[in-house]
Amino acid sequence: MQISVEMSLYPLDDAYLEIITKTVERLAKASNVKVKTNNMSTQLTGEFDDVMSLVKDEVLQTFQETEKAVFVCKILNKGIDL
Repeated sequence: MQISVEMSLYPLDDAYLEIITKTVERLAKASNVKVKTNNMSTQLTGEFDDVMSLVKDEVLQTFQETEKAVFVCKILNKGIDL
């Protein structure tokens, strides 16, 4: 099943821009998930397991590297054109 996720990261840290940039760069390296970033969020689309695994791994890594951070995610049960 194809899905799409829109996610936004809000690091509660003075170095928020660096944290966001690192996260977006890691997401963009995904080979089996399409990724597109704009000023407010990052969209991911692909197979359910691939997208959810990428989201899980990225949330975990960001939480481990950042004292406080908030992710907001919306999940759609269809793929979108990016």
